[in-house]
Amino acid sequence: MAYPKFSEITRAFAPGWFAAVMGSGVLALTTHGLAAHWPLLAGPALALHWFASLLFVVLAVPWLARWLRFRDAALQTLMHPVQANFYPTFSIALLVLAAQWLVFTPCVALALTLWWLGVVLHFAFSFAVLFFMFRGEHVAMEHVTPAHFIPAVGLVVMPLAGAPLLPHMAESTRQVALTVNAVGLGAGSMMYVGLLGITLFRKYLHKPAQGILTPTVWIHLAPLGVIPVSLANLLDYLPFPAAREVAVVAMLLFWGFGVWWLVMASLLTLAARAAGQLPFALSWWGFTFPLGAFVAESLRLTKLLGWGTILAVGVAAWLLLCALWALTLWRTACGVASGDIFRPHP
Repeated sequence: MAYPKFSEITRAFAPGWFAAVMGSGVLALTTHGLAAHWPLLAGPALALHWFASLLFVVLAVPWLARWLRFRDAALQTLMHPVQANFYPTFSIALLVLAAQWLVFTPCVALALTLWWLGVVLHFAFSFAVLFFMFRGEHVAMEHVTPAHFIPAVGLVVMPLAGAPLLPHMAESTRQVALTVNAVGLGAGSMMYVGLLGITLFRKYLHKPAQGILTPTVWIHLAPLGVIPVSLANLLDYLPFPAAREVAVVAMLLFWGFGVWWLVMASLLTLAARAAGQLPFALSWWGFTFPLGAFVAESLRLTKLLGWGTILAVGVAAWLLLCALWALTLWRTACGVASGDIFRPHP
């Protein structure tokens, strides 16, 4: 079978490709965090940063070309009850890259540019995706998966880089950026509460999401990991010292739920694999960013509480993240080499 032409790749280019950038970026950041304990990890962390940055540039070419050359196909995906939720991975990748460039390089101006661009695009995508869902009647219970968390996840990701970037902003824009961070964190957190109830309702009373949607069960870990870290980042720049203690307690509660859900997601994934219901697809990248968010929360909580048990759980989750990232990258590379990953599947 002939390798797909660039036009064919562009026409069918899936919006979820940028989950690979998110997963690679969070692996770079968490590996950098662990380098404080094991300095030998600093080199691999930097290599992962450059890999994620280059990957974003490569993927942006067909993604943008699809909007320019095949706008009808792109808009049709935006109306899809499941696929539309993956469009915001593009803007979330920009926000993660902003955090990377702030941590790994002295290029603060570039980090600021990536962050503002990610903020604008993510607000646009979050409104567009949810507007069409709220106005339409095309979303049924069988379409409901944790993939619907993705727009909310992007909103709560904003303070991850946005708060540390505040000291580097001009006085005239600092308050605007602080407000943007607060809006993103508030909107995303409340959306997660509502969506959590809907997704658990499906898990209790409807058939489970299987096949290529199996990895979406891991997406629960993304808001559980990001919300407390973003809240802690934001409180560093607010005049409420007492609230930081409350935030630590909240982070511990979120982390505890994250530990429980990590075990549940693992059990569900192993059961799906044993039943032959875990075919490889781009959705496998859904394993990586949520797990990385949980690792990042574990590392932050370890600094705040100094508990070795939390660090041990975080390191175990990081090792699992490394294994899943490497496996998914290898399977993706094989799919790209053969062209199968670009061909529509029944």
